[in-house]
Amino acid sequence: MSKLTIVAQITAKADKIEFVKAELEKLIDVTRLEDGCLQYDLHQDNENPALFLFFENWESRDLWQVHMGTQHLKDYMEATEGSVEEFILNERRERRAENGDR
Repeated sequence: MSKLTIVAQITAKADKIEFVKAELEKLIDVTRLEDGCLQYDLHQDNENPALFLFFENWESRDLWQVHMGTQHLKDYMEATEGSVEEFILNERRERRAENGDR
């Protein structure tokens, strides 16, 4: 099974930026302790403070799916309902070069 990379883009409503940021930050430490979590980093855009990006790496899609059902993620979703303008999730699989491909 190949490693899974997730790029999650969260855009907070203009009047909810600090609230959404605080709720996102609550997810970091607890998620990093989950089975299969290799990386879970939060970034905030330098030009648009309402735009947040999680860059995640997981051992497998199955373990990421377990993460998606955790109580702390459900709590985040409930707490930020109505505070997020847009949520975009991109899922990527690791590609390994073969036969000299670069």
